[in-house]
Amino acid sequence: MNAGVTAGERFRSWSDIQANAARAAGGLAACGVGENDCIALMLRNDFATFEVNMAASQLGAYAVPINWHFTPEEAGYILGDCAAKVLVAHTDLLAQIAAGVPEGVRVFAVPTPDEIAAAYNVPADKRAVPAGAERWDDFVAASVPRSAPPAAARGSMIYTSGTTGRPKGVRRQPSSPEQMAAAAQEAATFWGLKADPAIVTLMNGPMYHSAPSAYGNASARLGLHMVLQPRFEAEDMLRLIDRYKISHMHIVPTMFVRLLRLPPEVRQRYDVSSLRFVSHGAAPCAPAVKRQMIDWWGPVINEYYGATETGVVVWHGSEEALRKPGTVGRVVPGGILRIVDEQGRDVKQGEVGEIYVRGPHLSEFTYNNDDAKRQEIALGNLVTVGDIGYLDGDGFLFLCDRKRDMIISGGVNIYPAEIESVLIQMPGVRDCAVFGIPDEEFGEHICAYVEAMAPATLDAAQVRAYLMQHLARYKVPKVVEFSATLPREDSGKIFKRKLRAPYWEKSGRSI
Repeated sequence: MNAGVTAGERFRSWSDIQANAARAAGGLAACGVGENDCIALMLRNDFATFEVNMAASQLGAYAVPINWHFTPEEAGYILGDCAAKVLVAHTDLLAQIAAGVPEGVRVFAVPTPDEIAAAYNVPADKRAVPAGAERWDDFVAASVPRSAPPAAARGSMIYTSGTTGRPKGVRRQPSSPEQMAAAAQEAATFWGLKADPAIVTLMNGPMYHSAPSAYGNASARLGLHMVLQPRFEAEDMLRLIDRYKISHMHIVPTMFVRLLRLPPEVRQRYDVSSLRFVSHGAAPCAPAVKRQMIDWWGPVINEYYGATETGVVVWHGSEEALRKPGTVGRVVPGGILRIVDEQGRDVKQGEVGEIYVRGPHLSEFTYNNDDAKRQEIALGNLVTVGDIGYLDGDGFLFLCDRKRDMIISGGVNIYPAEIESVLIQMPGVRDCAVFGIPDEEFGEHICAYVEAMAPATLDAAQVRAYLMQHLARYKVPKVVEFSATLPREDSGKIFKRKLRAPYWEKSGRSI
């Protein structure tokens, strides 16, 4: 089979995808899209996902992926903040956010394909292109390929959140040729991705997240054969590995947990001996889970630590994982890591502090329309994303706490401040606190404490129903508790640590 993308029973070669991307770039340029502009995409992993990313790269525009769980309010904020000129969306997702699309954004629809519709139970009426809407494939086919030399590539502008307020777009300067070469070398070293016709990658995570986006686009640049899993399901992943002889993939620890929960007879049904390089990050992985996966799949599992802002800064392979259980690895060549106290002074070996890092090759970034937030996380030329940890005597990094109040559930970043800002507006709510509590499968799940106004009477179902009107479902708390008076610090700020400590103490894990 020629190298390209397999999606369900469909296949499209990279040569066809690249030709479509060139036509798309020509058509978008004729629409007025140029360097530093933004092209938004709300697409599940599909052929068009790569075509849009490649077209944006040729034009020197930013590709801005939008989380496909978002409500009209959430998607509309990103479209407005990045001043998107174009939005490309699957038809069912377009219907989901249509009310939030700002005026002036040119919208292209991609019919939701069979395998995605089946995985997400998309009804037939949500799959068709609405009357009057522009169909992406028709636009591409009618456009003249762009023949000008490619502009300096900007890459993706991924929206991520800190501990306050709305998501922020990580906007980078164009990469130099030297930085692009270093990035290619990093993909080879830390993800195992290189120009090798024997490599077959599996994309099982949504490319609106930074790591799957980087992994998928790196595979595309190298022309590696890629198989798209429409939605992660443990046995289906094993089936795809066996059928297509998958050699490389990116995964998150929640997937490990679900794979290990399969009955032994199911696991033994599929041949996974083709796996050569499995990369994971995005969330803590329990040492026992890592050991069981290495016992099953062999010493092919590699872990990295970094962030949207930094890229890969720390990495280790299977042998080190077994020798140093719980580590996330050592600093990669060219990377910088410091662990400091509250005064910004380096802590001693083994002491816990805030982690500041700099990746080895990424171009400089700021937060779109919010450079002040970028400066807030800086320490010289290093940045922090709020993680707390320590280095052992051999230079291995161990994480002790999550990103301040941020919750990581199944590899997805969830920001309490965003949920609190919605919940506090609910009629009858005096105050609230949202935080993460332990979850065996997902690492953490969301807990909300609510202080109600007298004489209001609220219950958990009402709170969840209210939040579902404004937020994606995965941001809605699994646990809702009520308190007559929430504990507060002297400053009046709610003392979240007192609320969440009992949950973590029961689990035997630190907070």
